[in-house]
Amino acid sequence: MIRRLYVHNFRCLENFELPVSGLSSVLLIGKNGSGKTTVGLALELFQKIARGTNRIGDLLKPKDLSRGRMDVPVRFEIEVELEARIYEYVIAFEFPAGFKELRVLEERLAVDHKPVYSRNGAQVHLAKAGPEQEAKFLIDWHMVALPIVQEQSPTDPLFIFKHWLARMLILRPMPGLIAGDSNEETLEPNVQVTDFGAWFSGLLAYAPAAYAKIDEYLKRVMPDLKDITNPPVGKDSRSLVVQFSNGQGSLRVPFEDLSDGEKCFMICALVLASNLHYGPVLCFWDEPGNYLALPEVGHFVLALRKAFQSGGQLIATSHNPEAIRGFSDENTLVLHRKSHLEPTIVRTLKEVSVNGDFISALIRGDVEP
Repeated sequence: MIRRLYVHNFRCLENFELPVSGLSSVLLIGKNGSGKTTVGLALELFQKIARGTNRIGDLLKPKDLSRGRMDVPVRFEIEVELEARIYEYVIAFEFPAGFKELRVLEERLAVDHKPVYSRNGAQVHLAKAGPEQEAKFLIDWHMVALPIVQEQSPTDPLFIFKHWLARMLILRPMPGLIAGDSNEETLEPNVQVTDFGAWFSGLLAYAPAAYAKIDEYLKRVMPDLKDITNPPVGKDSRSLVVQFSNGQGSLRVPFEDLSDGEKCFMICALVLASNLHYGPVLCFWDEPGNYLALPEVGHFVLALRKAFQSGGQLIATSHNPEAIRGFSDENTLVLHRKSHLEPTIVRTLKEVSVNGDFISALIRGDVEP
């Protein structure tokens, strides 16, 4: 999936490249402030662009520049392999003196190293299609071109790439805010997953068979689960209800009354079903072990990792020892900053010298690239 992710002059990331090529699952670890969540924010910027946000002021603020370095462009590059083709997208922003917001300096998309479009400043160049001449048009310097350039069909590489970016699952769930209500359908949940009900509805509308995968996983972690229903509660709205049953009887629980950990199980089930039925997807999950009991974390992480072995890619962050034990040295990346005045560096766990047990060293604070 992601072969290369490069970020420069964005918060604590300077000349930063994430080594995830060829890895179906990756764990990012490091102290607070080391840049783990910032990697997710960089991916979220790509996602927002693909979902239609094209005004730079809605994507990036001057305060996002590393240590206020206004004279250095902010740069994001992503290289993705989809259906045996290589997609490369680059966008860079500058903040000229006297301006109130950033503007696009450079933007380009290429497939298998052949340009789809490129841009310098306000001028966008569309690549030739057959005998047609190269097309050009001007665009506001403060707007991104990717959401505006029109794709020709669902088989157009531009459509495929935008679709994949838009459907990335970037998750920092806030279970206490998830009620299970919906008045629409989506395959593009928000970061806090507060639109879980709309995601559930959208997934089952797109692939009704997805319920079998959801049911299979949830019955492993909650054996007394009977079913999940999504009855209408108004003209255009629905609300999820979860039914549990055993030899003592049955119980119907509104989704909003589930525990935070149980809601995380539900989110995990939708991630697994999404990757299977409309994937492969990229899932970035910030602290998947949050809200779970210690005995549950290892099984939770293992289920996610297994689901992405046959396609898609999982990038997770964690401070939880049980989650960290669920990954190997090869796919654990250590992010580190010596101080807030220095940029993040990243090393594979194999490159880090550790005395004794790794988890014990983490607890002591002795892990330093």
